[in-house]
Amino acid sequence: MNGVKLVYDDSGASANQKATIVTLHGGPGMSSRNGDWAAFQPLTDEFRLISYDQRGNGQSQGGEPYSHAQFVADLEALRVQLDLGKIIVLGGSYGGFLALEYALAHPQNLQAVILRDTAASNRFQDTSKKRAMDSEFPMDEDSLDRMFSGQMRDDDDFRASFAQIQPLYTVERDPAAEAERLSKIPFRYQTHNWAFSRNQPNYDVVDRLKEIGVPVLVTVGRHDWITPLEASEELAAHLPNGELVVFDHSGHSPQLEEQPLYLQTVREFLVRHLSAVNA
Repeated sequence: MNGVKLVYDDSGASANQKATIVTLHGGPGMSSRNGDWAAFQPLTDEFRLISYDQRGNGQSQGGEPYSHAQFVADLEALRVQLDLGKIIVLGGSYGGFLALEYALAHPQNLQAVILRDTAASNRFQDTSKKRAMDSEFPMDEDSLDRMFSGQMRDDDDFRASFAQIQPLYTVERDPAAEAERLSKIPFRYQTHNWAFSRNQPNYDVVDRLKEIGVPVLVTVGRHDWITPLEASEELAAHLPNGELVVFDHSGHSPQLEEQPLYLQTVREFLVRHLSAVNA
């Protein structure tokens, strides 16, 4: 896609499926399609599911620019190549930024948007840093600042910096699971640095949210530290067709921490709105 090879998983289409969901993972430079692909598998009884590694992430090839415009162009190229028609975009965390950017650039290609623990601007970054520093876990302020500003020195530096904040992401800690996850994360510091030094400082689409007319489900864990509840409340307040659902027993990943309830919420939202669209 656009000069790089993107790796994706596709559950395939069947006659009884209502629509296609394309997931956008978060964590530029430290995430992949695998988490979304596993979390949302139960939805494939009703929906076609496609999850892919964005450029410079997971198993996909890297290639600058790692701008929001380029990530959006890659998603559109994937939609066209797979002849998907109108899609449902499900973006989590940084993937939610890209879902919003896609909705603004290609509204005619969307049926709905699902946002998970994300934001419409970078104005809550100081809140996130403060919550990390005020937590019970030891924090190296220098590495935290370098991570937030996109100044990671290499993949090992990136891994060590992420390791200190990893316990903040869930309500109930599982150190063994954290260690296993950390060992499997495909760290790519160049992608992260571009995103946090070039994209993040100017990211603010709040004033344009009124342009997004498709149904938008805004979901968030009440205890999310990195994209706090206030960010989702801001989203819901400015989206003309937005719905906010807060998951009381989750941090940054309610799709995992409260998976049955999360999937039920997504199903009910989509069935309700897709039925209205197709009526």
